[in-house]
Amino acid sequence: MAAQRTQTLVLIGHGMVGHRLLEALAERGALVDPEVPGGPGWRVTVLAEEDVPAYDRVRLSSVFTGTAPDQLGLSTPEFLAGHGIDLRLGDPAEHLDTAARTVTTTSGAVVPYDALVLATGSYPFVPPIPGADAPGCFTYRTLYDVDALTSYAERARTGVVVGGGLLGLEAAGALRTLGLATHVVEFAPRLMPLQVDDGGAAALRATIESMGVGVHTGVGAAEVETDPEGWASLLRLSDGRRLPADVVVFSAGVRPRDRLAREAGLAVGDRGGVAVDERCRTTDPYVYAIGECAQTSDGRVYGLVAPGYRMAEAVADQLAGSGATVFTGADTSTRLKLLGADVASFGDPFADGRDGGPRTTEIVFSDGREGVYKKLLLGPEGQLLGGILVGDAAAYGSLVPHAGRRLPGPPETFLLPAGAAGAEPPGAGALPDDAVVCSCHNVTKGAVAGAIAEHGLTDIGGVKRCTKAGTGCGGCVNTLQAVLDAAGVRRRKGLCEHFPELSRPELYELVRTEHIRSYTELTELYGSGGAGCAVCKPVVANVLGTLAPELGLGHVLDGEQAALQDSNDLFLANLQKDGTYSVVPRVPGGEITAEQLIAIGEVARDHGLYSKITGGQRIDLFGARKEELPAVWRRLIAAGFESGQAYGKSLRTVKSCVGSRFCRFGQGDSVQLAIDLELRYRGLRAPHKIKGGVSGCLRECAEARGKDIGVIATAGDWNLYVCGNGGTDPRHADLLAADLSAAELFALIDRFLMYYVRTGERLERTSAWLERIGGGTGHLREVLIEDSLGICAELEAQMDRHVAAYRDEWRAVLDDPAALARFEPHVAGVEFLEPGRGRAAVLADGTEAALFRDGDGEVYAVGNRDPFSGADVIANGIMGSRDGVPVVASPLHKQEFDLRTGVCLDDPAVRLPVLPVPGPSLPARP
Repeated sequence: MAAQRTQTLVLIGHGMVGHRLLEALAERGALVDPEVPGGPGWRVTVLAEEDVPAYDRVRLSSVFTGTAPDQLGLSTPEFLAGHGIDLRLGDPAEHLDTAARTVTTTSGAVVPYDALVLATGSYPFVPPIPGADAPGCFTYRTLYDVDALTSYAERARTGVVVGGGLLGLEAAGALRTLGLATHVVEFAPRLMPLQVDDGGAAALRATIESMGVGVHTGVGAAEVETDPEGWASLLRLSDGRRLPADVVVFSAGVRPRDRLAREAGLAVGDRGGVAVDERCRTTDPYVYAIGECAQTSDGRVYGLVAPGYRMAEAVADQLAGSGATVFTGADTSTRLKLLGADVASFGDPFADGRDGGPRTTEIVFSDGREGVYKKLLLGPEGQLLGGILVGDAAAYGSLVPHAGRRLPGPPETFLLPAGAAGAEPPGAGALPDDAVVCSCHNVTKGAVAGAIAEHGLTDIGGVKRCTKAGTGCGGCVNTLQAVLDAAGVRRRKGLCEHFPELSRPELYELVRTEHIRSYTELTELYGSGGAGCAVCKPVVANVLGTLAPELGLGHVLDGEQAALQDSNDLFLANLQKDGTYSVVPRVPGGEITAEQLIAIGEVARDHGLYSKITGGQRIDLFGARKEELPAVWRRLIAAGFESGQAYGKSLRTVKSCVGSRFCRFGQGDSVQLAIDLELRYRGLRAPHKIKGGVSGCLRECAEARGKDIGVIATAGDWNLYVCGNGGTDPRHADLLAADLSAAELFALIDRFLMYYVRTGERLERTSAWLERIGGGTGHLREVLIEDSLGICAELEAQMDRHVAAYRDEWRAVLDDPAALARFEPHVAGVEFLEPGRGRAAVLADGTEAALFRDGDGEVYAVGNRDPFSGADVIANGIMGSRDGVPVVASPLHKQEFDLRTGVCLDDPAVRLPVLPVPGPSLPARP
C-alpha cells in the first residue's frame, strides 16, 4: 500500500502509540517531503482530542514531583513541519464515514482520507456508584487530570484510590506526594492481581503500608458520600466501612475507545476493542487500529505501551509497502517502581499445570524483613515460563530474554541477593541472538550486537541512539551493558566502590534518560551497596544539579541533595584552611558600578573580611564564618549581586577587556558579550570548573585562549576557541569556528558546553577531555557543527531549559527556612540531624562534637576538629562508607575517618576522639 503519489493518511489520536506510528513512517521514508509538492508519500493529518501534542503518559506521575509537562513531550514542531504533518489539537474526530472515506471533527471540518488509523486509546472505567460525579472525584489518565487533581488537593487532607492495579498504585503515590493521607481500595483479594501472585502481593502490601498508605483488599466502593456543600467527604465500602475521602481517584481499569468504529459498522470485540487482523487492519481494508483501542488477532486488548509500539510498526510497514511486520501477540513484561517498591512480572507467572496444562515447578525466594519476593516458574522441560519480582527486580533484564527458553544456569543464581554465594547468573553470552532484550521496542540481542560491531558503540547511550533499546521502561539497561561486555567492549574503570562499573558520563546518561531524581534511586538501581563516599556523592549531586530542569528538581540543597554536597556546595561558599569561608559575588564580565564597589567595601568592613581582587575580575571576601554567610549574602543581594558560584564545578567567570567601548584597537564590544555569556551560562554545573574570556581584538588582552571558552573579535564577527586552560599544565585553546555572528556563537557554545557536560569524566577539565575523547577539534566540529550524532538541537534545547530554570542559589537559601537552619553554628539535638549529613554540636561538658546519622538511624559522635589542619570542620564532611565501614571525609583534604573508632583510614596513626552520643536536647554554646 506504499504511496506512489501523494496520498492522505488520517491518524485519529496523538498519544504515545499514535506518535510512534508517525516516527515509524518517517524512519521508513514513507511521509511526503513538504518541499516536493505532489511527490510520493503520505501526507498525514492528525486529529487530537487533547490540546497538547503527544506526551509520555508512562511518566505522568513525575509531574506531581516537579517535572514540567512540556518535559514529557514526545513530538517537536521541527519533526511535524519536516514531514508535512498537520496536527490539529483539540479537534477530535466525531464521525467516521467509511463509504465516503471521510472523517468529521467536532468543529465540523470534513477530512478525506486514503487510509485511516484509529489510535484513540482507552478511557477510565468509573464504577456506577452514587456520588461518583461529585466534586472531588477524579480519574487519572491525562495532564488535564493531573492539573485538576493538583489544584483540588490544595483544599484536601485525605484521599482514596479505587483500584489497586498499576495505575491505581501510581495514583496513590501521586496523592501521597500531594501530602494527602492515602488509602487504596481493591476489589480483588490482592493488589496488582493481574501481575503478581499472593506472595508478591503480600510483600508489596507490606512495603506500601510501611509508608503509611492504607490498603483495603477484597472490598469494593459502594458510594461517595458528600458534605452539605456537595463535596466528596467519605467513601463507603461494600462491607459498610467508611473512609475519609476529600479526594476520590477512580483507577478501576480502562475500556477501549471504540465508539467511532462501532458507529461506522466496523467489527468490535465482545468486550470492546476494534477487531483487527495480524496486520492491524479492521474489517474495512482502508482502516487500521492500534494500541489500547484495538482487539488484536489473538483476541486480546493490550493496555501497555510496548505492544502498541509493535502494532504501530506493523501498520507502518503496511503503509510503507513492505508489509513484512505482523502483530500476533506481545510480551506483557512490566517493570515499575510503585510507591518506592520495585515490581516486575514477565511471561506467564500464573501457569500452574491445572486443567490439563503442563506440569510446572516454582522456584521462590522470599525475605519478609526486606519486603522481597521472587518467583520463577519453570515448565516440564526446564523452560522459563514466567516470573514475579517484588522489592528487588535487579534480575529482570537478565531473565526476560530467557522467557520460553531453558535458563543457562541454576535458577537460584537469578534469585539470590547480590553477593550471596551462588548468585552469579550467566552473562549475555548465554543469550541466543534472537532473544528479545528490549521488549518495549522488540530489539533482539543480535540487533544490539550488530549495532555495536557496525557502529563501534562503546556505551549504553550509543546503543540507545542506534537501536532504541533501553529508551522505553529502562529495565533492559543492565542486559544491554552485558551485551557490550560480551562484545569485548572495554569498560572504563568505575567511579568508586559504590559504582564500580559506571563512569561519570554513564551515570549522567542513566539519570538523564531514565529520569532518576535522587541518589537513593540511582544507587538502588545501579549501585553496588554502601552509603556512598566523597567521590560519588558530589558527582551525583553535580549531575542532578545539571539535569534539575529536566528532572523537575529545585534547589541544590533541597532534601536529600544536601547530604550529597561537598562543603563548598553545601554552604555555597569556598572553604578555607582555617574553616572559614570566602564569598565571591558575581561580577559579569568584570563590569561593576561605583555603588556596588562601595557596598562590597561596607560588607567587608562590617564583617571584618579580607578583600582581594581575583584573576577573574571579581572581588573575593575571605574569613566569613558559616553562620555569617546568610547575612553577608542578604546585603550583597540588596546591592544587586548574586552568587558567583566560585564554590561549584560550574561556570566561574567570563573575563573581558574593555573592547570597542574605550580601546582604540577594539573591534567588538567584548564587555557586553562577556556579560551576556556569563549570564547565560551561570549556574551550569559541569564535570569541572569552566572559565571564559572575551577579547575585543587579536591583541588578546583578556587571555581568551587560556580559557575553556575563548572568544576573540574580528572585523564584525567572532572567533570561538575552546579547551584551553592555565594552571600547572597550561594549554592554548583551539579554534573551533571562525567569523561567527553572535547568534551562531551562542548556539555553538550551547552545544559545546552541553556535550562536555554529558561526556566529561569526574574533575576533567575541557583540555583533558578533548585529549581523551580523541579526534581533537575535528571530532568536535563533526558533532557540534555538522551534527554527525544528530544531537545539536537537543543540546541547544537542554541549554535553553537550563537558562529558563536558573535561580540565584543564595537568594533561594534566604527564602527557605529549612535551608537556613543548616547555617546555624550548632544543632539543637540529635533529632534534627539529617540522614547522611553531619552537624556540629556542643556536648554537656563543652566539647564540640561532630554528629552524624546514617540511613538506618544510627548516630555517631566524634570530635569536630580536623587533626591535620586544626580547623573545626569535620561535621561539614561527607558521610559515607568504605569497604562497609561508616566514615566521614574531612572537607579540607578528604582523609577518611572511621566513625566507630575515630581512626583515620588513610593514616592509622591519626584519629578523632570518639564521643558519647548525646540525648535529644543539647545545651546552647556559651
